[in-house]
Amino acid sequence: MLWNKRNHQADPKKIDPPPKRRLWRRALITPFGWLIRMTRGAGRILTELPNAEAMETPLWLTVRRFWKRRSAVAALIVLILLFALVFVGPLLFPMDVNETNLLQANVAPTLSLSAIPRELRGQIRDVNGYASFTVGVGKDGRIFLWGYTKDRLSGIDYADLPKELQDKRIVAAAAGYDHLLAVTEDGRVVGWGNNSRGQYGDATGDDDVVPMPREVREGGIDVSKLTQLTCGYQASAMIVDGRLYLWGNTNALLNLRELNDAVQKYTAAEGVGVKKLVFSGYYAIVLFEDGSVTGSNLLFHRESAISSTQGKISNFKSYLDTQKTVDIAATDNCFAFLLSDGEILINGATRYGEDKIPTPTGQEKFVSLASGTRHFVALTDRGHVWAWGQNDGGQASVSGIEAERIFTGAKQTYLTDAEGKLLHKSGRSAYPFGTDQRGRDIFTRIVHGGKMTMTIGAVAVIVSTLIAVTVGCLAGYFGGWVDLLLMRMTEIFSAIPFLPFAMLLSFVLRYYPVGETARIFLIMLILGLLSWTGLARIVRGQVLAEREKEFILAAKAMGVREGRIAFRHILPNVVSVILVSMTLDFAGCLLTESALSYLGFGVQQPMPTWGNMLSGANSSIVIQNYPWFWGFPALFLALATVSINIIGDALRDALDPKGHGKGL
Repeated sequence: MLWNKRNHQADPKKIDPPPKRRLWRRALITPFGWLIRMTRGAGRILTELPNAEAMETPLWLTVRRFWKRRSAVAALIVLILLFALVFVGPLLFPMDVNETNLLQANVAPTLSLSAIPRELRGQIRDVNGYASFTVGVGKDGRIFLWGYTKDRLSGIDYADLPKELQDKRIVAAAAGYDHLLAVTEDGRVVGWGNNSRGQYGDATGDDDVVPMPREVREGGIDVSKLTQLTCGYQASAMIVDGRLYLWGNTNALLNLRELNDAVQKYTAAEGVGVKKLVFSGYYAIVLFEDGSVTGSNLLFHRESAISSTQGKISNFKSYLDTQKTVDIAATDNCFAFLLSDGEILINGATRYGEDKIPTPTGQEKFVSLASGTRHFVALTDRGHVWAWGQNDGGQASVSGIEAERIFTGAKQTYLTDAEGKLLHKSGRSAYPFGTDQRGRDIFTRIVHGGKMTMTIGAVAVIVSTLIAVTVGCLAGYFGGWVDLLLMRMTEIFSAIPFLPFAMLLSFVLRYYPVGETARIFLIMLILGLLSWTGLARIVRGQVLAEREKEFILAAKAMGVREGRIAFRHILPNVVSVILVSMTLDFAGCLLTESALSYLGFGVQQPMPTWGNMLSGANSSIVIQNYPWFWGFPALFLALATVSINIIGDALRDALDPKGHGKGL
């Protein structure tokens, strides 16, 4: 602003417009300014600021030099996003550490688990799913398949329909763990997928396999009398005119032979037919047309059961024999029985809330059941849907919705009206990073594993920095015998082979009665106690140079205590070196923890870290067929370490006083 001497007032034509200053200041402090710095460069922006020379303080100059490096800005953004993901993500994506779901194992990254085709949505006859893929049949006789349909190890793609189904009208289809079955309009039963255990064919000479009945395999069935077609884990079943056909692997369905015998004896003695069969993980149960249930002596996992109206029932088998059952369903670990009065009984392992049976409102009662891998869905006589059990993908978030029919996949729920039009779908729709060999979501484990890896690295760096700063300051300031003693101790620690010694200590900890949390804490201390020697030497050298300067002599002359001089006057002048070293050591600790966990000496499974998630790369089969097991953890570990190293390198240049005149 210029002063007009004649009028004794400010000349409005010569006033610098303040909006420009405010605009550029806003660009520097808002997220939009980050984008500008990425594209134009922060240095160029700062030079365009009015009176930029007024901001040339040492701190501002350091910030200016750092933001001039676009790679450093990009690395900082990546690191902030990673920290947000691993420390906020666990709140949004909860994880059951001990969860195992073999039906969802080895699924490659996919977004189509619940992507029911549009051509099927308005004319659904049946939907059936048991593992990572689901099959549906339309009222027009077409068959549809969605989800993850490939087996990378065997090379099978279940979406490749057999020639026998080409141009055929389909009346029923079912999906199992590794095979599918379909029944054509002319009564022919066609199977495809894996048939190594007699899932849909003969297995002559194998005592562990019950083959598909010949009249089913070679003959034709009356499709008008077909009431159910279902598949499980390497087992299949069909009910035609009240007669049960059950076959497959007896090591996968443990009561297969006993169930066949029990059904034959009961139907012969009572003259009733079979109404429904359901598969759990290793067992199956049968509902007869008279309301009785059988599953052989291997069926009931517990003598007690949970009732929706009475709570715990002690003598479950006796109670069930006195009731009429109208519907049954099964998850991986338990069975549900719907009685004629609307009461539901749950029997089996209820780890995922399967025993938390909802209560219908008003005078409603349950009339039908369906189930997925770990959730149940029930329909009332007034058309209201209720669901309970595991809800990790939203498959049980359908309570209160009105529908006429319910269908389920392994982790999905589909609701339709009486005409087969899709009204609502919910459930697991994607595994963005796939699943591992135990069926665990890799994305969720990366989020929780990153939190563990970065926490261990941060605590280890803090411990090592505290030791290094204390030893370096004392040795550099006091010198003499103190310096000699501390440096000899530093050399002893630096002579210890770091990785082998850390592995040895971690191995020894396995044989002590300590919990996993305490063990992880000890790993943090081990990393910190073995990685401080390099920084201690650097701090000692810097303190030796600083203690000879005039301001230290002045402090001594004023009578300032030695400890205050060392830690309050000298130490702040070497903070820049410490900060850069901490940044670089953080990346080193991340790699060290990952190496220990990869080798089996760090954090143990099932607790995830980025390191132990890489352990699958030990196998050539995994490397060739399941690259997502190790590829995504390696990518996140690489992003974190490279970003930290870039930031550390940029900080080192920005804090270097000899380079302040270069490149501005």
